[in-house]
Amino acid sequence: MEKEIGELECPKVGITLGDVNGIGPEVVLKALRDNHILSCFTPVIYGSTKVVSYFRKSLNLQEFNYHNCRNANDIHLQKVNIMNVWDDEVIVSSGEQNAVGGKSALKSLESAVNDLANGTIDVLVTAPFSKDVVQKAGFEFPGHTEYLAHQSQVNEAMMVLVADELRVALVTTHLPLSEVPKAITKERLMEKLRQFNLSLKKDFNIVRPKIAVLGLNPHAGENGKLGKEENEIIIPAINAVKEEGILAFGPYPADSFFGSSARSSFDGILSMYHDQGLTGFKSLAFDEGVNFTAGLPIVRTSPDHGTAYDIAGKDLASENSMRKAMYLAVDVFRNRKKFKKIMENPLPFRKPNDKERDE
Repeated sequence: MEKEIGELECPKVGITLGDVNGIGPEVVLKALRDNHILSCFTPVIYGSTKVVSYFRKSLNLQEFNYHNCRNANDIHLQKVNIMNVWDDEVIVSSGEQNAVGGKSALKSLESAVNDLANGTIDVLVTAPFSKDVVQKAGFEFPGHTEYLAHQSQVNEAMMVLVADELRVALVTTHLPLSEVPKAITKERLMEKLRQFNLSLKKDFNIVRPKIAVLGLNPHAGENGKLGKEENEIIIPAINAVKEEGILAFGPYPADSFFGSSARSSFDGILSMYHDQGLTGFKSLAFDEGVNFTAGLPIVRTSPDHGTAYDIAGKDLASENSMRKAMYLAVDVFRNRKKFKKIMENPLPFRKPNDKERDE
């Protein structure tokens, strides 16, 4: 009997450890300590059993059990699997930014991405690393988002922060504030709106998404008095995509939008730059937020926090964001399956003739 839409296989979720000196390993193990999670997906952690054993002991997670594996054939369904990707001894120095943390984070990420490409795992969840530390270890990208876009041969991916019904996407990501205005063009904004609109449909199962667009300047430019970008770039871009059937509205003043009731009327919010979107988002959902990378052929999520070196090794980190990142990755995986099924044999569109219009 064929599976109905929604009755899908239990996906394999690849999980990177991030920087072992940060809170990545801690939040990963804490998120997986409840065995009920295994009924939803099969976790595959990319690191080493030695590192996992160290954190299992230091966090007193004696009931946390796992299976050691070396390749795809060793993965056990509905068990926590540890994919050993390095054999050398890794000394954990919680709270320190050093080469060991950078090199191990990079090995974990590269191994997981390779397995994602060859189908060993279905989706990817990444624990945080320090961009500075991994770049010193040979990482040539500003962050996970840009690296995954490059590996997927996509010109530019989109960062989307998610917490339940709150979804905030960014036009620009890791740019100095001084470079943001020149990076916002009508063409780029239109492309981001198309990308976000498609993601809301395909990844979040929203049939007719409504998108709120934030302004760049204070008070959304106040009709040109506080900046020209709204009138010359943002509004023309919004009007242009409306002609394509995309329900985009704005621009709205960013300082008041997140605190207003207006945001509940939209399925997504498009922010112009990193801190504009993330400040509002994290104020509302700091421990619950998930970073989702839209626009890729693969599914990748991560918690919306960093390495938090200041609390690493102290058993103070909350696993909520990491757990939600795992569940969101599975949800997006299944939503894409549904979307593909629905779009397989679309009904042909035929314009009505004049007689039919009159009737």
